[in-house]
Amino acid sequence: MRPVIGITTYITTARFGFTGGEWELESALVPAAYVRAVQGAGGRPFLIPPAEEAVDETLDALDGLLFSGGSDLDPETYGQDPHPETTGVAPERDRAELALLQGALARDLPVLAVCRGSQVMNVALGGDLVQHLPEVVGDEKHKHTAGEFADHDVDLEPGTRLAAVLGDRAPVKSHHHQGFGRLGEGLREAARAHDGTLEALEDPARRFTLGVLWHPEAGEDQRLFEAFVEEAHRYRSERRS
Repeated sequence: MRPVIGITTYITTARFGFTGGEWELESALVPAAYVRAVQGAGGRPFLIPPAEEAVDETLDALDGLLFSGGSDLDPETYGQDPHPETTGVAPERDRAELALLQGALARDLPVLAVCRGSQVMNVALGGDLVQHLPEVVGDEKHKHTAGEFADHDVDLEPGTRLAAVLGDRAPVKSHHHQGFGRLGEGLREAARAHDGTLEALEDPARRFTLGVLWHPEAGEDQRLFEAFVEEAHRYRSERRS
């Protein structure tokens, strides 16, 4: 059977069409690219709305967990005051995803964390964030236009799990204005952009705990999702043996 991969969603207003007009409703959504990437890699997607309750019941149903991108985390979660450019915080989602990630880490469930998700990972393990990267790197190349991905390369750190999957260098698609500050406990650097920005991290002590600031679901390279789903399949087999 295909491994079941949970994908975190977020609450937002969506527009639905119907005969004679449109209807706006609060909805739990995630871009379809995440779903297609999991399906293409051989997994069965399972969408998870933000909720602090029933974390164990949710994790019991999963063989892997994908943390999707989205808005900025509330700086209060990592002990900072908000920067003027930090926007769109959703405390309910923050609390729900931090709880879900802590539970997943305790089980050593395979985790792939994308963009905001990788920031959740770092914060959950005691790290913090750089709230506005342009103040550090001097430009907005990682998010030059709202709604459009920035294309650039990353260099993978030798000896990392990520390098074993992607090689020495990989083209990526980014859309983030925040980055990693102090790394969380147990995490190590896994990739950097050419301007020196840390673009990925991982926990070598766990079976598959990877976080990338870029958006692999938006590219054509499926290797990262394939490796993730393969590890989820292995996790499923082991817990059912």
